[in-house]
Amino acid sequence: MNILLVTPRSSLPISVRSQPSMALAYLGAISMRDGHRVRLIDQDVDNTPLDKVVAEFKPDVMAVTANTSQIKSAWRATEAVKTAAAREGRPCWVVAGGIHPTVLSDESLGKGTIDFIVQGEGEATWEHLTRVIEEANRSGLHHLSGDTSNNGARLGKSPFYEVDGIAWRDADGSIHHNKHRPAIADLDALPYPAYTLFDLDKYTNLQPTVDAQIGRTLNMYTSRGCPYRCTYCSQSVFPEKWHCRSPENVVTEWERLIKEFGATEIGILDDIFNIDRKRVIKICELLIAKKLNHVPWIMINGIRANLADREVLGMMKKAGCKRTAFGVETGNQIILDSIDKRLKLDQVRAAFKAARQVGLETIGFFMIGLPGDTEETIDETIEFACELDPVVANFSMTTPFPGTILYDQVKAHGKLLIDDYDDFLFFEGKARYEMGDLTPELMERKWREAYRRFYLRPHRIAQTLGRKSTWQHLPRVASMAARIVLPKPVSSALTRRDREATAVPTK
Repeated sequence: MNILLVTPRSSLPISVRSQPSMALAYLGAISMRDGHRVRLIDQDVDNTPLDKVVAEFKPDVMAVTANTSQIKSAWRATEAVKTAAAREGRPCWVVAGGIHPTVLSDESLGKGTIDFIVQGEGEATWEHLTRVIEEANRSGLHHLSGDTSNNGARLGKSPFYEVDGIAWRDADGSIHHNKHRPAIADLDALPYPAYTLFDLDKYTNLQPTVDAQIGRTLNMYTSRGCPYRCTYCSQSVFPEKWHCRSPENVVTEWERLIKEFGATEIGILDDIFNIDRKRVIKICELLIAKKLNHVPWIMINGIRANLADREVLGMMKKAGCKRTAFGVETGNQIILDSIDKRLKLDQVRAAFKAARQVGLETIGFFMIGLPGDTEETIDETIEFACELDPVVANFSMTTPFPGTILYDQVKAHGKLLIDDYDDFLFFEGKARYEMGDLTPELMERKWREAYRRFYLRPHRIAQTLGRKSTWQHLPRVASMAARIVLPKPVSSALTRRDREATAVPTK
């Protein structure tokens, strides 16, 4: 079959890093292993119209992956492909995956342009689904009838009932939810991601805010899942299971990224890389033994501070790690406990201290406007960030994503202030909800204040001006600084009465 994979255009309002979709890289690798022809379109870096792609490539199956802020773009992409295929008089099955379709499957299926939702971890489900689709195409089944029939004579149950891990839509619009598919037992059995599907020179480096663009940077996962249940995180919708690749399998791919694809920097995307300290140390030992530690690597999504001791961090540094990140979230212990972080502030202090001692750069992730926050507790967060003094402090506006515990809390006790999925972005200083005394005015004002108080300290200004990336990306840096430092226009601020008139109440 011809399989078209699409990364939908991002709705990010600021210039940030762009990297190949690892989800589609894995699906592409599986599809090619199974003998299919595959084409991938990343709409963030490729402006080829999808109707033109359909006319040239003639896909039998199209797959798209999306988070909440991408979902509208994903819907537009599926509509474009369905419409173009219908215009040519040929069927094209459409599959969607990712966190948002997983959480709200019926919503996406109700759009009428998506036939299947792959829920949760996708590779095993994708392989099974595409095999059934190929068999259906051979038998002439080009629709999703729950039961195939001919003039009322029942021919048998639809083969799609047998695919665990999907939700799907009948020809009559009925929606079916099949059995859950368990997590992949052996991640080493997966093929390596198909980087050959991407034009790798079109992507940025991993952290352009602090690093100048030099060479080619690529990402990888060494493990999946997270046993922690932080209330704001979409991982809370998946089972509490962490599963990993073997150190040998990880380092084999690592070597491949460097020697075959010319990676000059590697980003680790794991949600929790350091849950197994022996495994981390083994990976580092293999990188050193194979002399791969000359290529720097970065922890993109952070590691657990309570599991980051000096020995582990020191081994990471020796193995080439340049920078690690920690999800700190707040400087108030009561708030930290309330989001089920299972972390103590002194553990965070110890982790940052250990990282400095071994020579690792650090990034701290902080959240403004967590439930229960007040002006005083947000001040504690800002002061804690200044105390820790990471190379980068990322202050994000707390956003209640669908499927999270936080989202349910806001539905029960507060009010969402957005009704457009494009606005579910925590990079911008826009409040997404209000609850009790936690007002949008407070969150937005303190978000700007956090950046000013952290980055306008004399030694931080000097560091920023001395960084090559500041001058390489000067327009973007200036634009971001202006949005943070300059006062917010009065016209964009909503009064409480305005909010009550325009907000969509949670149900």
